[in-house]
Amino acid sequence: MKIAILGGGHGCYAAAADLSEQGHEVRLWRRDAAALQPVIDTGTIVLKDAAGTRDVPIALATADMGQALQGAQLILLPSPATAQADIARQMAAHLVDGQVVFLAPGTFGSFVMAEQVKTMGNQAVIGWAETGTLPYLARKHGEREVNVTVRAVRLPTGVYPAWREAEVIAVIQQAYPSVHGCGDALSGALMNAGPIIHPPLMVMNAAPLQHFERWDIHNEGTQPAVRAVTDRLDLERIAVREALGYGGQHYPLADHYLNDRWMYGDAHKKLVKSGDWRENIDLHTHRYITEDTELGLAFLASVARWAQCDAPIAHGLLAIVGGFLGNDLRHGPRTLETLGLAALSRDALRQRLHQGS
Repeated sequence: MKIAILGGGHGCYAAAADLSEQGHEVRLWRRDAAALQPVIDTGTIVLKDAAGTRDVPIALATADMGQALQGAQLILLPSPATAQADIARQMAAHLVDGQVVFLAPGTFGSFVMAEQVKTMGNQAVIGWAETGTLPYLARKHGEREVNVTVRAVRLPTGVYPAWREAEVIAVIQQAYPSVHGCGDALSGALMNAGPIIHPPLMVMNAAPLQHFERWDIHNEGTQPAVRAVTDRLDLERIAVREALGYGGQHYPLADHYLNDRWMYGDAHKKLVKSGDWRENIDLHTHRYITEDTELGLAFLASVARWAQCDAPIAHGLLAIVGGFLGNDLRHGPRTLETLGLAALSRDALRQRLHQGS
């Protein structure tokens, strides 16, 4: 299958190497042509995982969006939600009927990007989808080298518009057999693990993060008090899902720590052992704040307000982060209020997500 991968982060390089090794024709796009040049020059990415280290040929590495998207059946965005608006603007002129765009994860970006592309005048029939986490726990070790610690084994995925779920999921499964449908885009967004695991870790590790040059929030930073807050926050997420009628498996985050039933299977020990997450994290600029808190947690809190679900942990963490950022995060760009959806009834929103705009 022809696959376009958009972005230059850890997950993008991991996906490009992994899917190329599986036999797919991969085009890797990155807006920063200079940073992409080592992959352009060699035509390869160095992939490291449990099987060893090897050079994996990539069909195309380019800073030309049109070249990357031409003929692509699947367009994969393992990029942060903060990049979605810019990527949507660059994609808009090139998308054509029948393509599938997969955000991994999405933070409700499947809805946001679809609406933005249509606003820019592209009326192509596109399937948009988003899942609950990156397909990989990965970190780049060099300008064209990526280390994959764990691959996801379960990827619950929501589709926008939801009436196209079957065909969209079938396309994505050609690349990721672990994908399964979980309903509409809102259901997919409420599977997002980042806004559950990362804000408590950032807030409750704020002092060591600012004191030490490097700190592992998943090792020393994950203590019983932190876990307790994370579990309570996740119960709020699950309560919102249940209040909105989303059934089935909610993928409680506790399974990430306690057993092998979560999206990555039994991954937490491997994550800690790798050492790749002992890093410098800036409390103002890291994506755990800019993506998972300012966008993701603010989105969850707004859905809880709209659904009239009590969510004191979500609102409390959001207030604390807003305190050190100096912003009221209740009015962020990814809330239902800002997106113009908060005034809709449940039935009206459900219809909008099913049919599209």
